[in-house]
Amino acid sequence: MSKSEILVEELRGGLLECEYAGHICGVDDSSRIKYRVGNAQHMTYLRSAAKPIQAIPSFRYGIANRYPFNEKELAIMTASHRAEAYHVTAVESMLSKIGLSEEDLACHATYPLNAAAHNELIVQGKPESRLYHNCSGKHLGILAYCKSKGYSLSGYEDPNHPVQQEIVQTLAMLSEYPEEDIHIGVDGCGFPVFAIPLYHLALTYLKLACPELISDKATRAAVEEITALMNRNYEMVAGTDMICSTLLSDDNIVAKGGAKGVYCFGLRKERLAFALKVMDGSEDKWPLIVASILEQVGYDRRQTIDELYRLCPRFFSNGSGTVVGENRAVFQL
Repeated sequence: MSKSEILVEELRGGLLECEYAGHICGVDDSSRIKYRVGNAQHMTYLRSAAKPIQAIPSFRYGIANRYPFNEKELAIMTASHRAEAYHVTAVESMLSKIGLSEEDLACHATYPLNAAAHNELIVQGKPESRLYHNCSGKHLGILAYCKSKGYSLSGYEDPNHPVQQEIVQTLAMLSEYPEEDIHIGVDGCGFPVFAIPLYHLALTYLKLACPELISDKATRAAVEEITALMNRNYEMVAGTDMICSTLLSDDNIVAKGGAKGVYCFGLRKERLAFALKVMDGSEDKWPLIVASILEQVGYDRRQTIDELYRLCPRFFSNGSGTVVGENRAVFQL
């Protein structure tokens, strides 16, 4: 396997202080690798970039017609939410509509990832909750599917559970990667986590952005519904000033990131998709990397690129507001 390449340099006072290495793969609608940095075949865990795929069995079954979920509740099934107030409202409502208790969720209790929401609960002396977990929307969507399908709710996170088998089969179909070769571990929320080559991950996101490339009609319809919900309710998929919500506010983009540096997005009009992996697992340079990719392919929605640079400025300041350094994307597609 080829080595990773430097994607971003971070300078302070003109001196190189940090380097961020990784891999990037970009594919077009002929399934051709059109852009690459590093190793396009690097085996990569999807982590939470799998969430739109994990939602497909539920939507393929017609989950929106079986429970009175509103659009925000449906969108949060794909989310790594930050447990801001509007996220908590959605998952609490879903729990009530499904008729389950918090203890039915396999994910662990925690405090919100959003700092303000976290601090507010601490000040109020409120305990951790499984509903605050960033994966709770995914878990609730899959529990709703299991309940309506007659699957056991116990052990729904087990790789051998029917719903998990449907998920891995769906990933294999979309990614064009053999199911038996998908490497399976355990994710932070207790679910199976899948690893496939970066190229096949990019192919998966190409089909999320261009569902007409999906031959199975039911899966194609589910993807169309899921991605439209993600774009219309972008704030539910991540939260305030998060890259996923920022990108999804652009209706030409389908995007989702995962833990440990993996990020994926597809461009509808351009019929391109990218998957990238920052090898040290960091996420704070994602906006800079994605902005540079968009600039290099000639993306014509400048507002989206500018919003990414707002999230990760090229020139950064200390707490007093003094500019002290520079973030520099140094890769060439």
